[in-house]
Amino acid sequence: MKKKRRFKLGTTSFIVPDHIIPNVRFLGPYFDEIELLIFESGPDVLPSPGEINELGELSKIHDLDYNIHLPVDVSLSRGTSDQRKTGAGILIDVIDRLNVLEPTTCTLHLEMPKEVCLAPAESKETQTWAALVYRELSDFLARLETPGIISVETLDYPFSIIESIVRQENASICIDIGHGIKYGYDWLGIFGQNPGQVPIVHLHGVDFQVTPPKDHTRLDRLPDDAVKQVIDFLNLYTGTVSLEVFNPENLKHSLEVLDRYFTNIPTL
Repeated sequence: MKKKRRFKLGTTSFIVPDHIIPNVRFLGPYFDEIELLIFESGPDVLPSPGEINELGELSKIHDLDYNIHLPVDVSLSRGTSDQRKTGAGILIDVIDRLNVLEPTTCTLHLEMPKEVCLAPAESKETQTWAALVYRELSDFLARLETPGIISVETLDYPFSIIESIVRQENASICIDIGHGIKYGYDWLGIFGQNPGQVPIVHLHGVDFQVTPPKDHTRLDRLPDDAVKQVIDFLNLYTGTVSLEVFNPENLKHSLEVLDRYFTNIPTL
C-alpha cells in the first residue's frame, strides 16, 4: 500500500537543456522545491536581477521554494590561501544575490584534494586538511547572519572526517544518498547522528553495471536492497528530497520509482 509522503519533493533546475527560468517554468507546477544549480561563479553565468525577480514571481505562482547549490568552481577546502579567500568572497556574494528568494538552504561542497584522498583517514595529511577546513569554514560561517543556511554536502570521502567540525559550527548537512551508495558510506548513520541538521537530501540512482559506477542517473538503476533502504528512510523523513538528475528521462523514471511507494508523486 502506498503511503502519503511526508517529505517535500524537488529536482534540479537543469532537466531540459535550457537556462534556469525555462526549467523553473516547466517544473514549477509539479514540485515543491527546485534546486537552483549555480555551479559556476562567473558574472555572465549567475542569474541577473531580472531573472531573480522572475524566479520570485514563479515562486508565488506555483507556491514553490528554492534551495541553492553553490558554485563548485571556487572552494574553501582546496587551492592556495588567496584562492580560498577569493572563493569565500564569491560564495558570500552569491548567497547575498539570491537571498531575496529566501532559499531553504544553500548547499556547499568541501572537496578533498586528490592527494589527501589517497591518504588514510588517520593520516597526518588528512588531519592537516581537516584542520584547514575547520579554519576556513569557521571564518566563512562567521560572515553569515544564519550559519545554518549552509548545508555541507557529503561527497566522495568519509564524512566522519569533517562531521564534528560541521556540527560544532552549527552548519547543516546535505546528505547525498547517491554518493553514499556509490562509495559505500553509511549515509543513514550520518542522519542518525545529526537528525536535526539535515534539511535536504540529494537522491539519484547509481548504475553498478558500468565501471566505474555511474551516479546521478535514474532511481531504477539502484540495487533492490538500496531501494528498500531509501524507501524506509523516506517513510520517516520530513525535509526536502531533491532528485538530483539532469534530464527528463532520468527524472521521469525516478518519479515512477517513488510513485510505487508514495501518493502525490507527480507525473511529467
